[in-house]
Amino acid sequence: MHMPSFLTHEDRPLRPAEEWIQSATRTIETEVAALDALQASLANGLAEPFTKAVETIAHSKGRVIVSGIGKSGIIGTKLAATLASTGTPAFFVHASEASHGDLGMITEDDVVIALSWSGETQELASLLGFTRRFKVPLIALTRNASSALGSSSDICLTLPQVPEACPHGLAPTSSTLIQLALGDALAIALLEAKGFTAQDFKVYHPGGKLGASLMHVKDIMHTGDHLPVAQSGMLMKEALVLMTQKGFGVLGVTDTAGKLIGIITDGDLRRHISPDFLEKTVEEVMTHNPKTIEETLLAPSALEMMNSLKISSLFIVEDGKPVGIIRTLDLLKIGAA
Repeated sequence: MHMPSFLTHEDRPLRPAEEWIQSATRTIETEVAALDALQASLANGLAEPFTKAVETIAHSKGRVIVSGIGKSGIIGTKLAATLASTGTPAFFVHASEASHGDLGMITEDDVVIALSWSGETQELASLLGFTRRFKVPLIALTRNASSALGSSSDICLTLPQVPEACPHGLAPTSSTLIQLALGDALAIALLEAKGFTAQDFKVYHPGGKLGASLMHVKDIMHTGDHLPVAQSGMLMKEALVLMTQKGFGVLGVTDTAGKLIGIITDGDLRRHISPDFLEKTVEEVMTHNPKTIEETLLAPSALEMMNSLKISSLFIVEDGKPVGIIRTLDLLKIGAA
């Protein structure tokens, strides 16, 4: 069986490479114009239903159920994920699966968002009927307000008519872009309406670089008996043993009130080596007024500071007293770089 020539591109030479950039430029220009049209629509009729959508979801006692099919379904999947990660419980139900049992996932406390550019997607019919029967709030995200979806919805977010970037006007490009943008706008408006904070965001994003960027120094610092700290007056022959036992390659020095007054590093050891070195006190060897940070500092900020100072360890202090220590290695392990 031979594959059709339009799939194998037999006897169809590629167009010149310079035309590829021209094509990319046209695509971007077309999609930017689509976004401009969406922004303009917020001042021309879309603001009221958008506000109602935010209010409806914000006051809902349940979750947001997002549904669609095809490219709109893919955008819907992303919308559900964005809502869920920004404090609005949500999940995606495929339109085709809804009529095969997945309608049972929806409760009367939920809100449904259905995406369809035409508004006439047949696979959404069972979902529309279900929401109307059980009075589940339905928000439509469509181009056609008078379509089956638009006319059946409680709130219709009507998208502007925009040309696709595809030269044949067939492949969803500009249309899916503005669906995506309006979905993001809805999620962020809800985030801000609820006062969702960076700390709240951290709860939903504990892993990866994003999670690391939201961690504070207190979350990863070494504390308690792990602290490499010596009291003033200690001789270096004792301090070296303590420094070796703790394994940080650094030793903090505190005064009688427990406040950090200095730090001893490998460099300090080399600079002060002498025949009577072991009989010196820690104050004679230490570097005075060491750099310190507070436990509320974000991990990436601590790493940036350490890199700029060219140091591998930092003491964390509270009211001048050492409460922890952090190393560059600790920050790199959690992905703060």
